[in-house]
Amino acid sequence: MLDLTGDWTLRDAEGEYATTARLPGDVHSALQAAGMIPDPYAGRNEYDLRWIADRDWILSRRFEDTGGARLLHFDCLDTLAEVRLNGAPVLEAATSFRGHDAAVETLAGENRIEITLRSNTRAADALAAAQPFPVPYHRDNCPIPNGNMLRKPQCDFGWDWGIALAPTGVHGRIALIGPEGEIAGPVVEQVHEGGAVRLRVRARLRGFAPGAAPWRIAVGSAEAAGEIDPAASEPVAELVLGNPALWWPSGYGEQPLHALEIAVGGQRRTFPLAIRDIRLVSEPDAAGRSFLVRVNGRDVFCRGANWVPADSLPGRITPERTTALLRSAAGAGMNMIRVWGGGRYEPDSFYETCDALGLLVWQDCMFACHLYPATAEFLGEVDREIREQAARIGHHVALWCGDNELLGALNWFEESRANRDRYLVAYDRLNRTIERALVETLPGANWWPSSPSPGPMSFGDPWHDDGAGDMHFWSVWHEGRDFEHYRDVKPRFCSEFGFQSHTSLPVIRSFASEADLNIASPVMESHQKNAGGNARIAETMFRYFRFPKDFASFVWLSQIQQGVAIKTAADYWRSLKPRCMGALYWQLNDTWPVASWSSLDYGGGWKLTHHMAARFFRPVNVVAIPEGGAIRLVGVNDTAGPVEIGAEAFAVTLEGMARPLATAGGRVGTEAAHCLAELPRDALAAGEILAFRWSASDGASGGDIHVPERWKNLDLPDPGVTLALTREEGALRARLSARAVAFFVTLEASKPGRFSTNAITLFPGHAAEIVFTPEDGDTAGVTLTTRDLHSSFA
Repeated sequence: MLDLTGDWTLRDAEGEYATTARLPGDVHSALQAAGMIPDPYAGRNEYDLRWIADRDWILSRRFEDTGGARLLHFDCLDTLAEVRLNGAPVLEAATSFRGHDAAVETLAGENRIEITLRSNTRAADALAAAQPFPVPYHRDNCPIPNGNMLRKPQCDFGWDWGIALAPTGVHGRIALIGPEGEIAGPVVEQVHEGGAVRLRVRARLRGFAPGAAPWRIAVGSAEAAGEIDPAASEPVAELVLGNPALWWPSGYGEQPLHALEIAVGGQRRTFPLAIRDIRLVSEPDAAGRSFLVRVNGRDVFCRGANWVPADSLPGRITPERTTALLRSAAGAGMNMIRVWGGGRYEPDSFYETCDALGLLVWQDCMFACHLYPATAEFLGEVDREIREQAARIGHHVALWCGDNELLGALNWFEESRANRDRYLVAYDRLNRTIERALVETLPGANWWPSSPSPGPMSFGDPWHDDGAGDMHFWSVWHEGRDFEHYRDVKPRFCSEFGFQSHTSLPVIRSFASEADLNIASPVMESHQKNAGGNARIAETMFRYFRFPKDFASFVWLSQIQQGVAIKTAADYWRSLKPRCMGALYWQLNDTWPVASWSSLDYGGGWKLTHHMAARFFRPVNVVAIPEGGAIRLVGVNDTAGPVEIGAEAFAVTLEGMARPLATAGGRVGTEAAHCLAELPRDALAAGEILAFRWSASDGASGGDIHVPERWKNLDLPDPGVTLALTREEGALRARLSARAVAFFVTLEASKPGRFSTNAITLFPGHAAEIVFTPEDGDTAGVTLTTRDLHSSFA
């Protein structure tokens, strides 16, 4: 195999630009690395750099080979591309969502390969004009039009959190494969019966020359072997394993990964395999129709977030960055990631990391928020895309979903409202194409037609039905409802909900000058892509908090507000278990530095929301739920077995004087949440808050507060937060104390790093410790400062 990644020559078709480009990579990143353009993410550069997407770009390089028959393989050509080898056309591509292969003959000695990347924007416009009837796209999300015509990440054309650059490039592997061929990967089906598992494994092969070759497929002591012509067929093995170690989602058990060994001819590869029985359960019940994930016979409450691409410019994405983001998800108590349908199918390493971390993967197919063509050519390409992706990642995916919000999109456009039948038929053709390709490739796949959706063959309003299927609940953000409105719905599974915040101040400084540090400045507004988003953040602050005193406090408080919103929903919906069996907030990460719904900053830093998520997503937790004239303390348990939980509740004045209210306890099973105590609201005197602490028999412990009125109504005394530091090897240990109750006490550092926790409540006489670990491990010169709710306005 000859690896063709590395340095290529890049030029535009007009002849204005020429430089070296590193592949895999994208054109924008190559031009920036050469100093030909500024950082597209800085200031308002986005708008001055959209010309790049309007041009054709040509990549070329020379290489030496011994000559002969080869298979030229690309993991991803983005998007319309023509490939020539030694001047002869060998391949044309029209999708970035699957690989491309071409049988070629190389010369002995020097060879020249050239890739022409056609303008994505011009191609999209031409395809839109050629449709038999208009196929509308979401104009509010996408300032670059007609992205729905192309099989590439839809957020490349902009989104309500995304930059609009429509980048082009070549991603993943570029290889010339000799007659020895290669093993691309396994296609695995699992059938679990009586403690044993029957595996059906097909080896995906690429580039083998004709002729008989031995093969072997094995997992542990179970193996099968034979002989085939790998140029004509692929080996299939049936293996039976008795009582194998099973994989469990994080919090429910361990994540053993078995070695799946495949050998064909002289090629050998080993793949990590999670052995597990995962089923999507959607059955009629007293409340409507359930929606839950069952793993190895146990119903799992899914705690998690939605994943968008790790960067808007794919050339900046590395496996290390992606792994760090996923580790942060697992570190915040998550056990599911939803790969959103406006992004991309991720590389193998993404899914392997999810398996290793105990993260179930909800995989959308790549369709989001637009309507799509239903021509034979388009659907044929979709069929090939789904078959390839299902074969490649099927053994990692827990749940396949046909699209994101396409059912709702039928009601968003004038064209589809005027002729619903035409567009509904087109949607049905697309959805059936996806389903057929999936189930023919993976007969046992868990399939869900759309998100949100009440279920198969349901084409009604999926947005406000909390009795069946999965739900996207956006009334709090998009309709401006109060946070308390989260407690007015009882979703079976909420796969999207959220609230925006601003990205952290160090990230803002990476794209904004000192003069731009104003929420209404053109640069800050350019880094807010949701229409009215800044106004929504500020207006909500007026409702709940005293308005912050300066820009830095505004940014800080936006993250506190975001965390409070998401916590309100997560706490309540977890308390509804088993009626509700999943809460995936929007969104985990960002594609560039922007105000958004993410809990992780661009670059992977933890917003304060993410620290709060690490507490409200604990597998075992106690939550305070106001209901009528009472406050219920509810124990939730998302682990493998029952736990005993003991709790103590106190009424606390803002000065920190505490009096006991109740001591409670009980056994909390895994099948349902359990009310430990019910406290009358009038047990709290004016000016008091509820504080409680708990411990569980599995060693978990924690505490929380419930504030019975809006934060702005509290006459907060100056808590006088003090900080004492101890330097340890590679870390700083901060001891925090206060003379009055201090809310959302936050440590900030003078250099990048990770805090063990943050945004905590401090009580007088109860010091707390937070450990800061710098990214580079060097604590010399690091300073830590504090913020809290009182200091944000006083």
